[in-house]
Amino acid sequence: MHDFHTHTFLSDGVLSPIELIRRAIVIGYETMAITDHVGPGNLEYVLSTLKKDCEMAEKRWDIKVFTGVEITHTPVEDIDLLAKEARALGAQVINVHGETIMEPVVSGTNMAAVSSRHVDILAHPGLITLDEASLAAENGVFLEISGRKGHGLANGHVAKTARETGATLILDSDAHEPDDLMTQEYAEKIATGSGLNEEEKDAVLIQSPLTLINRVSSR
Repeated sequence: MHDFHTHTFLSDGVLSPIELIRRAIVIGYETMAITDHVGPGNLEYVLSTLKKDCEMAEKRWDIKVFTGVEITHTPVEDIDLLAKEARALGAQVINVHGETIMEPVVSGTNMAAVSSRHVDILAHPGLITLDEASLAAENGVFLEISGRKGHGLANGHVAKTARETGATLILDSDAHEPDDLMTQEYAEKIATGSGLNEEEKDAVLIQSPLTLINRVSSR
């Protein structure tokens, strides 16, 4: 399993970073990113704290853990600026909390995220438009198929729009609690339920994670 969207009690999750990592290892994770919610005020604190736990885990256990953030409910004018600052502070994976149909995300967030060269993943993009998805494809921003209850309601639309525009999909848990972490079997069911065929399932579960891992490792 590879999963690039998880949360700890540094934002709205329930586990410490090191416990989340340990529980992920037990169910078969090989790679993960911890991407707690951030705005301008907690950006530096979250990244400096995550770095210590991630480094300890990698030193002692057989897992690759990336420090990351999810830029969440921020003004669209500041998304690129925050992403740039997060990268400078050491964020290895940068997600943006997309326009899920479950929350009142600021209109224009999707477009701001896919326009930024610092953003890796547009999380749960909701009813993403063709123009937004096309720009994501052009700029190499992954569009997320979400394992999160509620956020995943638009997965079929996201998959269809990505297929029409050539945007690259990636499947993540958006885990906040231990039971949110995905087994390989469950991830495959989410991919199937999103309307992906066998070739597309392989792409979203295997090829996309490896592409992102190589991108992060080469920075």
